[in-house]
Amino acid sequence: MKIDTVDAFLIYYPFTGYWKFLEGSPGHGVVFVKITAEGGVVGWGQSLPVPTWSYETPETALIVLKRYLGPSLIGCDPLDMEACQRAMDRALAPSFTTAMPISRAGLDIALHDLAGKLTGRSIAQMWDRPRGGPVQLNWTINVRSLDELDAQIETAFHRGYRHFNVKIGSDPQFDVAMARRIRQLAPDTYLWVDANGHYDLATALEVAPKLADAAVDVLEAPLRPNRISGYQALKKQGALPITMDEGVVSPVEAEEFIRLKMVDGLTVKVSRCGGLLSAKRQIELVQEAGLFWLMSGLTDPDISLAASLALCGAFNLDKPAALNGPQFLTADCLARPLEIAGDTAQVPTGPGLGIEVDEAKVKELLERTKKIKRDKP
Repeated sequence: MKIDTVDAFLIYYPFTGYWKFLEGSPGHGVVFVKITAEGGVVGWGQSLPVPTWSYETPETALIVLKRYLGPSLIGCDPLDMEACQRAMDRALAPSFTTAMPISRAGLDIALHDLAGKLTGRSIAQMWDRPRGGPVQLNWTINVRSLDELDAQIETAFHRGYRHFNVKIGSDPQFDVAMARRIRQLAPDTYLWVDANGHYDLATALEVAPKLADAAVDVLEAPLRPNRISGYQALKKQGALPITMDEGVVSPVEAEEFIRLKMVDGLTVKVSRCGGLLSAKRQIELVQEAGLFWLMSGLTDPDISLAASLALCGAFNLDKPAALNGPQFLTADCLARPLEIAGDTAQVPTGPGLGIEVDEAKVKELLERTKKIKRDKP
């Protein structure tokens, strides 16, 4: 069995609400990846370049997928996952870590979907693990003032959400006040705050005990990921469990950062780290070290979300996942949408990702995207 073609194209998903990483954007720019094997069997993936979060953009993702990573897979056996990964390694040299991991994630997800369809196995079955699930989701709090906070929490409760992932890092005093108010309104919530690397070390060391006093459960990415000694200092301080997100792309960084005693756990992102294979190995490293792991994403729509749910279920995630696509995105491309009720998402069943892409819906989204491009100044 050989891979015949690899296609990639950009679609803007419509979204609702204020989300700082999509502010000013005409939609969530998602690069679809479609891998077709001999006989016409198709595997689907999605790459999620967000220029306000990473250096990868929709334009660079398309170039890399069409000219480098995608062509490297033509003629490969889709059932030989390791050989496919080596082909992509050869096509684009790494710098500090995996080259263009967000772009690559779409190919990796599509390869897993294709291999599962060809063998009649789900992602979990391919890994000899139980399907697991359901997966509990948390609600992203992203407000610009305390005046907005109560309404956000009320909306979350109305939608059936009980746990919160809170964006902090702009103003330590505001961050602590926000955490206290959330804990007051939601005393039983799992309160996860994420600074996206926006503190310096002195600020992080000062604010971490105050966040702990506000009954925060975990502090993610307080510093930029290259501040190794800073992470070591925060872990030694021990005010809060510390996880890293942006800086952990491949299992190599995960292993090194654990060895250097920089973190208490990892925040795993399929869409950030090059795909399912890399994310799976990171979880295994965390478990071997006796640490904990969290799951988040890049506002993953349907296909990418299905991959993350499969991973969460297979490894029995026991904390709410920061997969906020259902909160913000208002369209899908599936024949049967993912089963999500309130904050509870079911792991799809069936071969591969367990989903069926509706190409008519894809075409509608493509037409909408073309109109957006025509209308852009």
